[in-house]
Order: sequence, then C-alpha cells, then structure tokens
Amino acid sequence: QVQLVESGGGLVQAGGSLRLSCVASGRTFSSYVMGWFRQAPGKEREFVAAISTSGGITDYADSVKGRFTISRDNAKNTVYLQMNDLKPEDTAVYYCAAKSLLQSIRLATAYAYWGQGTQVTVSS
Repeated sequence: QVQLVESGGGLVQAGGSLRLSCVASGRTFSSYVMGWFRQAPGKEREFVAAISTSGGITDYADSVKGRFTISRDNAKNTVYLQMNDLKPEDTAVYYCAAKSLLQSIRLATAYAYWGQGTQVTVSS
C-alpha cells in the first residue's frame, strides 16, 4: 500500500514556473514507477510524465515535452514535476500516481495508487 500526497500547485501567470512534489508513504517507494497526470474541467484525465524506479527512464506527453521535467529522490520518497513556460492550457488538477511495472505508463487505468491532486491555474 502506498499513500501519495501532492503539493506545490497554485496560481501563476503564463510563462511562469511551478514545481510540484509528491511524497509517498512506506518503505518501498523506490520499487514503484511514478507518473503525473492532469485533469481539466470537463476533460478526461491525461498523461503528463512518468519516471522509472531508478529515474533512468522518463517519458513525456508531447504537449509538455521540453517544458516539464519529472525527477525523483528515492531517499526522500518524493517525485517532482518541474513545470516551466506554463500556458493557460496547462490549467488542471495534477495527480501523481504509482504502479509496479514499467509498462503502459501512459494509461491512467494502469496505476494502482493515486494522490488527491493539486490545482494548477495559469492565467493569461
């Protein structure tokens, strides 16, 4: 069982930056693939980024590639999402999620554990 708690969301102007954090409970954080997803009002939850257990493999949605960076610190049981050059279309609730295997990492339904989400609002 893993419990995830996100933080770092807020209101920012277009072009600005935010760093989201997700802290996991338990001693097995390093064995989980971690992902970030987002959901805007009236839209489906969509994949943003994912990172392998060691951090050596990352994957990004095309819409955020080059602007967002996912990283993890296994000693701190934490995964991060650094978001730069934010755009109004990045406005959403951002969720972190955990899964066991490095497969289907872009599918929300493949993740077993989810945080409660943190709101990111980008004003134009």
